[in-house]
Amino acid sequence: MFRHLKALNKYFVKYKWRLILGLIFIAISNLMAVVPAQIIRYLLDYVSDNIKQAGQRIIPHQNWFLHFSFDWVNQAKLIHVVAYGGALLLLLALLKGFFMFLMRQTIIVMSRFIEFDLKNEIYTHYQKLDLNFFKIHNTGDLMNRISDDVSRVRMYVGPALMYTANLVILIVMALYFMLKVDVSLTIYTLIPLPFLAITIYYVNKIIHKKSERIQAQLSNLTTLSQEAYSGIRVIKSYIQEKSNIRFFDKECKKYMDVSVDLAKTEAVYFPSMQLMIGLSTLITVMIGGIQAIHGTITVGAIAEFVVYVNLLMWPVASIGAVTAMIQRASASQKRINEFLNSETEIKSPLQKVSREIKGKIKFDQVSFTYPHTGIKALQNFNLELLPGQKVAVIGRTGSGKSTLAQLLIRMYDPQKGTITLDDTDIREYDLEDLREQISYVPQDVFLFSDTITNNIRFGLDEADEESIHRAARQASVEKEIQSLPGGFGTFIGERGVTLSGGQKQRISIARALIKDPHLIIFDDCLSAVDARTEKEIIGNLYEYLKDKTTLFITHRIFALFEFDKIIVLEDGHIVEQGTHEMLMRHDGYYAEMYRKQQQKDRSHPEVLHGS
Repeated sequence: MFRHLKALNKYFVKYKWRLILGLIFIAISNLMAVVPAQIIRYLLDYVSDNIKQAGQRIIPHQNWFLHFSFDWVNQAKLIHVVAYGGALLLLLALLKGFFMFLMRQTIIVMSRFIEFDLKNEIYTHYQKLDLNFFKIHNTGDLMNRISDDVSRVRMYVGPALMYTANLVILIVMALYFMLKVDVSLTIYTLIPLPFLAITIYYVNKIIHKKSERIQAQLSNLTTLSQEAYSGIRVIKSYIQEKSNIRFFDKECKKYMDVSVDLAKTEAVYFPSMQLMIGLSTLITVMIGGIQAIHGTITVGAIAEFVVYVNLLMWPVASIGAVTAMIQRASASQKRINEFLNSETEIKSPLQKVSREIKGKIKFDQVSFTYPHTGIKALQNFNLELLPGQKVAVIGRTGSGKSTLAQLLIRMYDPQKGTITLDDTDIREYDLEDLREQISYVPQDVFLFSDTITNNIRFGLDEADEESIHRAARQASVEKEIQSLPGGFGTFIGERGVTLSGGQKQRISIARALIKDPHLIIFDDCLSAVDARTEKEIIGNLYEYLKDKTTLFITHRIFALFEFDKIIVLEDGHIVEQGTHEMLMRHDGYYAEMYRKQQQKDRSHPEVLHGS
């Protein structure tokens, strides 16, 4: 159980002074709880002794003055002692409350700090992992581990730790004073505890397994919710709301079933512990009463034992809750450790190169297969670009076009062959420095829930307003942005939901252009704009890209743009390459595609070109 929780020990070391102070405050608060039991024993024994002495005193009835005097003096002394004892009990109760407050201020606040650190550690690790990790794990599962799982772990480093320390310290203190009063009565009182330990041992295993099932199903629910919210337009357009609700209801019922199953286990668990604690009280009164009759123990000692048993009642009863917390935390930390122990295959080498990229690119016998699907994207692929050259990569869907971009920015590494930048293996570059010098416009446009200005500035944090407007102008989207109610300060919804597909693509292009790199990759980024806007963007880019190495990945042919080389991909191989004129004379796939496109553009001049 604690094997997975060992990963949290580093946080206990980090906040050791809070932890140490918290344990000290727990010890003091428990001392303030244990001492009153001895005061109660003393008071009861004192009162009892005075009552006995009063009954045994023989005072002549005819001397009423002596009778009244002795009776008044004894009563005054008794009241004084009881009042003093009551005041002392009140003071100890106040001190106990004060130190409990300090206890929570140290240990519970420490747990919040650990929760903060753990969430940051997980999020930072997510950022370091390669793209393949995110391909094989659901977004909902990732979110659940950083939210719900971390919350369960916090319950272990906070309340569970505090209650456990409280239980151990209180048991040690209570046992010490109980044994001092009467060893045999202490043994009788503790008889139910072994049965309690056996119950906890067996039920713990059941709780652990059921907690893991609950967490797994909760991750599934989070994933379903996230997908439904992100794809709400698709769901509505295909009228799948009812079907989606039924499916979610089915998964929700599974979560309810496993949760109820755990609740049933706990419903038996906790009352059984209360029963055993009640048996301890009953045994204490019964055995203590017998001993008191025989004169081997005082009434005050029985009361002291009852106080100790009642003091132990809540901590011992909390064993079940604490055990459940620890089991759930262990299951959650196991899931967290799975991700934290995941290593990225894409990272900077120890001896890394960090220099300005000029733009010379060479693919040498590169072969690549996607690890999560087994799809062969490139096979023995060769391509060379000189600094400043413009190359178009054309081919059918699934021919391997986008894979070139993924390999160039090291989202993946090829299984065979090498990719060099300026005659240096791309794997020798500092990863952050490499990506900083390459602008990439992805096929799948993603905009953040922020202003348009911040979405464009995402490409270059220190960009000023003039640079942002210039980048938007080059992407042919400045006028449309200015026509919006908030202009560049317009806040767009999640994934840019308030914008059209063409607007999102052009803002994404502006984000790439603002970096002003030597190497830029366009991955089918004009699929959602009309022919007129496409021509305008191409015209703007022609001047901008004059001295930059550029890779255009597209399913369309830009006849107005003069490419140094055009390659046609088919199943990861180059089947045609050359200039536009050369490929038209070759009269192959490229020429056929060009003619079909021209025919389509003439018949539908205003059409939006889908991807």
